[in-house]
Amino acid sequence: MPGGTRAVVADDSHFMRSVISDILEEGGIEVATEAKNGREAVEAVITHEPDVVTMDVEMPEMNGIEATELIMAEKPTPVLMLSAHTDENADVTFEALDRGAVDFFRKPGGEVSMEMSRLKDQLVDIVTSVARVDVGKQGTRSSPSRTDGQVSGTGAQRRSYVGDPTLVIGSSTGGPKMVEQLMAELPRESDFRVLIVQHMPEGFTGRFSERIDNRSDYDVREATDGARLAGGEALVAAGDRHLEVKNYRNGRLRVKLTQDPPENSVRPAVDVTMRTAAAVVDDPLVGVILTGMGGDGADGIVRMKDAGARIIAQDEATSAVYGMPKRAVETGCVDSVLPIDEIPSGILDAITTEVTS
Repeated sequence: MPGGTRAVVADDSHFMRSVISDILEEGGIEVATEAKNGREAVEAVITHEPDVVTMDVEMPEMNGIEATELIMAEKPTPVLMLSAHTDENADVTFEALDRGAVDFFRKPGGEVSMEMSRLKDQLVDIVTSVARVDVGKQGTRSSPSRTDGQVSGTGAQRRSYVGDPTLVIGSSTGGPKMVEQLMAELPRESDFRVLIVQHMPEGFTGRFSERIDNRSDYDVREATDGARLAGGEALVAAGDRHLEVKNYRNGRLRVKLTQDPPENSVRPAVDVTMRTAAAVVDDPLVGVILTGMGGDGADGIVRMKDAGARIIAQDEATSAVYGMPKRAVETGCVDSVLPIDEIPSGILDAITTEVTS
């Protein structure tokens, strides 16, 4: 982006617009203009052609969902939703992702200026990453359907799988839709114990788990401390908690949640889950790194590879942000680099002992 990143800041609060704009400007991001509602945001995008929009969820005249949908229809531009920490806003935020928003960032509560100041580096990083996303190439389905035991595009009617496999999925920016699509195409008969680590703030991972559960043949829930995981089940790492694999007996995993210091500036961290899975699981193990900024997961896949795991990374063409997959590939431990549509089949290939037409 010649000349640096340019943003439009949309929020119905004058104070919040000022805080966000100041943080972005201090971080080297030019704020082209501000908008106090969704209608103004759409007009600002058409007029100023920014690289990215920070979009409040709840605004008068036109809310963030409607504005995002219009922007994607009239002048596709990367949108980062800014959402307050409430159950209602979580639902609305995920709907905005369905309408084309790339990712979201949790708006601070309490002492807004103090908390936003603490989060300013994270905000600048994610705005910069979202601005680089080519929204025109994001072709994942917004409402993937269940597979009823067959992965699309595999050409296989039936597979025979090795017993008691574990799958660890790590993702960040642009990841929610990718995770939902992957899980929707993973047949229940593959019987994975699935651990999902999506960089997502506290208060949103419960709703994320419900969405995956509704779209998948797997039983998916948000992880709780001490939770056990059997075949055909999945756990989503809870926001602001690391997810550790504590033990593995008789085909069942037991997990532990901690508030140990962030790793790679994030909590939950993919590295923590992958590292502990590698140390504990002695049955077939598969690791997948999807779209996201930063290098979280790179150390984890090295540990998993050393433990005999099969490692898959999403390719650059279908990644919203080719940060985490790129760092994973650079370790030399990735077995396959695949577009998102082919990752489910790649996962099944890793545990297939026989294929019949």
